[in-house]
Amino acid sequence: MNDTVLIADHGPLRTITLNRPDKLNAFNEDMHMALQQALGDASGNADVRAVLLTGAGRGFCAGQDLAERDPKKGNVPDLGDTLNNFFNPNVKLIAEMQKPVIAAVNGIAAGGGANIALACDIVLAAKSAAFLQPFTRIGLVPDVGGSWTLTQLVGPARARGLAMLAEQLPAETAADWGLIWQAIDDDALMDEATAMATRLANGPTIALSLAKQALLAASSNSLDEQLALEAKLQSAAGATADYREGVTAFLEKRQAKFTGK
Repeated sequence: MNDTVLIADHGPLRTITLNRPDKLNAFNEDMHMALQQALGDASGNADVRAVLLTGAGRGFCAGQDLAERDPKKGNVPDLGDTLNNFFNPNVKLIAEMQKPVIAAVNGIAAGGGANIALACDIVLAAKSAAFLQPFTRIGLVPDVGGSWTLTQLVGPARARGLAMLAEQLPAETAADWGLIWQAIDDDALMDEATAMATRLANGPTIALSLAKQALLAASSNSLDEQLALEAKLQSAAGATADYREGVTAFLEKRQAKFTGK
């Protein structure tokens, strides 16, 4: 793995940091591939029970590094290929990871960078941060799942406004709209994000994963389909050691000690 992505483990929590601060952590191909490897490694590592994703420096991620996609240079790669080969696999890794993924948005999150953050299960942002869908400013359309995620989270009217007007959305407004979980004072962001992610990392990992699966399916399921899915997933959750521990701890009036099994 190259140094465009940094990894640090704190017990069962893995922190992944996008690390091109001089470019506001804009993606080049090295960083795309490094993030794919980092997410894949975290997904497959049983010792990692939650992931915290953030950015180095003063921004979370400015999206694609446009210097690598400058039409004046000739031989510009098909932008659909950029999505299919680089951005989209990372969105799918986040969505399909069987453990919580928390984003700590420490500064501007723009374009594909915003939509990578919004793909995470819980998004915390510094109050000075902002979210931006700048695609129409350069003659493009929202991507990296943005057209789907925005519509799901804030509804069609606000999604159209964000996509077509390409105006910055301050973090506090994003929280008020339900686009993110919470806006936090800048100097407290990483402490609060790490505490939340650590809490989840020490939680009932299988149940959290199954809840994630249920919520993802809810947008396309009918009520009957969702009820059936909930029953199926609850059967799986009820067969875990963590369920037994959770009930025992409740009855014994003590804090549960989950193992993720």
